[in-house]
Amino acid sequence: MSKKKKSEKNLGKLITYCKKYIPVIVIALISAIIGTVLSLIGPDKLSEMTDIITEGIMTSIDLEKIKSIGLILVAIYVISAILTFTQGYIMATVTQKVSKRLRSDISKKINKLPMSYYNNNTTGDLLSRVTNDVDTIGQALNQSVGTLISAICLLFGSLIMMLKTNIIMTVAAVLSTMIGFGLMMIIMKNSQKYFKSQQDYLGKINGHIEEVYSGHTVIKAYNAEKQMDIKFRDLNSSLKNSSFRAQFLSGLMMPIMVFIGNLGYVVVCVVGAALAMNGNISFGVIVAFIMYVRYFTQPLAQMAQAVQNLQSAAAASHRVFEFLEAKEMEDESHKTLSLENAKGKVEFKNVKFGYEGSDRIIINNFSAIAKPGQKVAIVGPTGAGKSTLVNLLMRFNEINSGEILIDDISTKDLTRENIHDLFCMVLQDTWLFEGTIRENLVYNKNNVSDEVIKNACKAVGLDHFIETLHEGYDTILNDKVNLSAGQKQQLTIARAMIKDAPMLILDEATSSVDTRTELLIQNAMDKLMEGRTSFVIAHRLSTIKNADVILVLKDGDILESGNHDELIAKNGFYAELYNSQFDQAA
Repeated sequence: MSKKKKSEKNLGKLITYCKKYIPVIVIALISAIIGTVLSLIGPDKLSEMTDIITEGIMTSIDLEKIKSIGLILVAIYVISAILTFTQGYIMATVTQKVSKRLRSDISKKINKLPMSYYNNNTTGDLLSRVTNDVDTIGQALNQSVGTLISAICLLFGSLIMMLKTNIIMTVAAVLSTMIGFGLMMIIMKNSQKYFKSQQDYLGKINGHIEEVYSGHTVIKAYNAEKQMDIKFRDLNSSLKNSSFRAQFLSGLMMPIMVFIGNLGYVVVCVVGAALAMNGNISFGVIVAFIMYVRYFTQPLAQMAQAVQNLQSAAAASHRVFEFLEAKEMEDESHKTLSLENAKGKVEFKNVKFGYEGSDRIIINNFSAIAKPGQKVAIVGPTGAGKSTLVNLLMRFNEINSGEILIDDISTKDLTRENIHDLFCMVLQDTWLFEGTIRENLVYNKNNVSDEVIKNACKAVGLDHFIETLHEGYDTILNDKVNLSAGQKQQLTIARAMIKDAPMLILDEATSSVDTRTELLIQNAMDKLMEGRTSFVIAHRLSTIKNADVILVLKDGDILESGNHDELIAKNGFYAELYNSQFDQAA
């Protein structure tokens, strides 16, 4: 598909998206057209006034007639101004509503996309689509649609009025401005690719900045500032070049149109003077034509600028609608089955999984059963598929084949929200948002008493620290409150305890705490696990010695299963993993 057709397709999608606002936009455009038509009457009245004054110099000036024309002109320009204000108000309102709706739709879309989409796209690029691209669309609509219609109306209206006034001067004025049309078409043809490139590089540079900001500690630790700076400079240079070409070509419009407009004035003055000396026209006609030439050349610049803005909108629309049209997770609104109080039996039946777009299979024909209330530990070397297995259980990813059952009900028959309600989860990577400690602890859970919150924090050994803070549990977590990695992990564990779901998932939950705190948390977690099915992923095998079942994974397969003593007695892969920890310590 050619770039022109792609641009038209993207603008077509935008128009379709805005169809509910079309009646209001039509009203704004009608206001613009009427205001333009009224403004075109002005030069004709000024021509009439000039002729009256010119004739009156020799005899006597008809002041009443001039007064009448003056009042008509005032009324015309006042009404035209009101209509222009109306059009501007309507378009500003519509464009902000469109921008708000786009942002809302993107926000909803975020929750409907599979995890694979986020694995393949940077956070900064997604943020750029929500902010920069949506703002570009809104500004382009606000500045271009009404301007374009007014400019077209003014262009053809002034042409009609000029033809009505004098054909010879009209031909002279039009020929002098044809150069502008040619230059405008050449510029528009070449600028579209640069506007699209500008939006793309803006997304890439946002992604890079977000990556550098979130990983600044690692970058400093590895002295990679220069490497990151080189990449930033490359992206920044590419963005600068694309933006320069786009803005330079766009900026050429106004000087070219001013030159063409001035050339038109010169032609009108020369031709008009020649005709006036021969008595073919009056001085009033020349005055009118000078205004008509301005009305005729001005729309060219406005149309060129409007088209440039629409090209920017087309480039931004491509990125926004590409996101909105991305493949979503399966719709589950038709599912009525719900599991409210799970007993905790979990079964994996011949589960097979590989990430989308990859031929590599991560989980191979995996089968296992976790009985209600069991503590199931999942161990294995890095890349064995431990975290992937948990993601499949939570339906963050969909399995290729096989089945996962909770209380003998397939997870495919339950909604994702229902499954998520059945688990509380503590991950390696802690996540806290800017808000009070209390809000972080009771995240998305209502009617939680202070006693429950304090007991959870006492259980993980965090209550004393929180009480020492100036605002206690109402302390806002931000850059001014520095929490260690261990304290953040303790908070997320307390959050999981407060959720009090039937089943637990712990992915390296104590990886960021010291030995003393680990023992404290381990005791608290053991109490929490009583009567609940728990899945524990751990590299430190000493933390899961009391697990009911240990599943030993390697390359997506179960090599061994059993409790700690049984697996040590087998002297197999688990025993090798367990003993290697002490060999390293030695």
